[in-house]
Amino acid sequence: MNHRSPPEALEPAIRNAVRAVIVRDEMVLMQKKWAEKRGAWYTLPGGGQDVHETLAQALIRECEEEIGATVEIGALVWVADFFKRRDTAFPSYRHVVEFLFACSLPESYRPNAGPHPDKHQIDVVWLPFSVFPDVELFPQDLVHRLPALTRPDTPTYLGVID
Repeated sequence: MNHRSPPEALEPAIRNAVRAVIVRDEMVLMQKKWAEKRGAWYTLPGGGQDVHETLAQALIRECEEEIGATVEIGALVWVADFFKRRDTAFPSYRHVVEFLFACSLPESYRPNAGPHPDKHQIDVVWLPFSVFPDVELFPQDLVHRLPALTRPDTPTYLGVID
């Protein structure tokens, strides 16, 4: 979906979500997911912010659940509007405001799923930037955005991502 999609397909509630951007040696920590209809794809760890939860609390909780580790949260690197397609009887979209934070983990961390992995999550991996063109990232805009993190001119607000 993009910002030109029909308004009747857009769910009324806006959801905040947080993501951990953990980069090491030209690789980023990603969740690997798989579904019968779709095959494999990769996402950043993180998820929805709960009521009465700060962005930092949400990110720490989500990472503990999904990657089995407590992240150290650094700078807010990006904010983006994302219209996430929902698998419902009549396809609809949820407006999600994504907050992506630079995070770090102890050097001793080895990728593994946490106690409450995401739906469809089958693994946690260090994914090299070099393989981005050959795999499905979700959202797809991450293919170009994540390697640009090292550039000082990268904007904080990305607008709408697909």
